[in-house]
Amino acid sequence: MASCYLMKLIPTVIKLHQKSRFLEIGFSDGTSFNCPCEYLRVFSPSAEVRATDEPVDGKAMVNITAVEPMGSYSVCLVFDDGHNTGIYSWETLHDLGSHYEKNWDNYLSRLKEYGLNRGDENGALLTQAKTVQLHYRGSLVDTLNTSAETVTLPISITNVSTLLQWLRAKGENWSTAFADDDVQVMINKRIVDLEEPIESDNEITFMPLDDY
Repeated sequence: MASCYLMKLIPTVIKLHQKSRFLEIGFSDGTSFNCPCEYLRVFSPSAEVRATDEPVDGKAMVNITAVEPMGSYSVCLVFDDGHNTGIYSWETLHDLGSHYEKNWDNYLSRLKEYGLNRGDENGALLTQAKTVQLHYRGSLVDTLNTSAETVTLPISITNVSTLLQWLRAKGENWSTAFADDDVQVMINKRIVDLEEPIESDNEITFMPLDDY
């Protein structure tokens, strides 16, 4: 039985960011999470996913096409690969958001154990972490209190869209600075779109659109 705390837990924000492939979820306890569509798909609470020990694979590019309310306690997430049987209660969404890093690490380990991979749009293996240089310009410098950093990205970061998602998850200032992808992104001094791949040793610059 759910605890009294979780029974009182209700969402204050449920917003789908299709371009960036993540679901933004805020709760009445003040917590908020940006859950990647891939993560929500492979951890679907549906019977078909839970019926097997083998992890769901090949979902790196999956997206959510609809968020359908199910009464006052849950939503059904409809994915573009045809999966639409997962009913996500508020407790489930809060738990997935709270334990994202642990769950994701375990998932990647299980993929390796079963000889499976996440796959990109061509079915290619996504396994290599990337080290990149990030540069922040304009008002971002004051908001983030930094102008540049060198970071090693998780292997889940494959393009500009997932990079922005990862940056938003770093904290409140970061979430505000990169809300709704309102930044211009340059890779190696070339303006790129959200689907531009991220490669190791890239020099990536961010400029708020409001600064233009």
